[in-house]
Amino acid sequence: MPSEAFSQPPYDRAVELLKSAGLPLPDVEPGESSWLQGVVHGLVELATRDGLTGLANRRTFEGALAREAARIARGGDPALLLLLDIDHFKRINDTHGHVAGDAVLKAVARAIADQVRPMDMVARIGGEEFGVILPSCAVPFAHSAAERIRDAVAQACAVTTDGVRLQATVSIGGAFAGDVLKADPVVWCARADHQLYQAKSEGRDRACIERPVVSDVSADERALLFAWALDDREGEAQ
Repeated sequence: MPSEAFSQPPYDRAVELLKSAGLPLPDVEPGESSWLQGVVHGLVELATRDGLTGLANRRTFEGALAREAARIARGGDPALLLLLDIDHFKRINDTHGHVAGDAVLKAVARAIADQVRPMDMVARIGGEEFGVILPSCAVPFAHSAAERIRDAVAQACAVTTDGVRLQATVSIGGAFAGDVLKADPVVWCARADHQLYQAKSEGRDRACIERPVVSDVSADERALLFAWALDDREGEAQ
């Protein structure tokens, strides 16, 4: 028989959280080990997702970016980071209300997610800000990938509670990380953010991708730099 302990808090609270987030509950008798495992899995999923859009949240995004940077530093294929911002989003909220703004956020999130590969990560990293990590993305495809997302968002539509159809556009900034010198997550984000600022300054509803610079760092030098970085981090942790 299921233990009575499973019907007591914090399990009730966990079930409430999963229900409110629209996540499925384990289809087994409460108290069974598989039920508890399912609840824990649901809570982990809840902790990694943005509650409104269902995309990865900022913490998950930052962790994925750090792992991707480490992979590149070890000699992996280049990766593209895109940062996106909904144009004039404050105007949407001010004119139509926050419920309409939420509908636009959801529509934009779906449009972005529909244009990426299963291996890519899409996250909501701020109010109207999104991030996309595209591992092993060849340089010639960067601009077309960004333009595909931009066009999909422009064609997406959100409908307000009173039937008003709202459409939004996004500005996109992108930067490549292809070696250990370019793959530091903070620097990588700053470079993509610079391109995002450039897209906004040029009139919005466009994508600006940093032109990648061919690195002269050899494979042996890359490995040595990576080893130094690990030594520095271990030294700081002590």
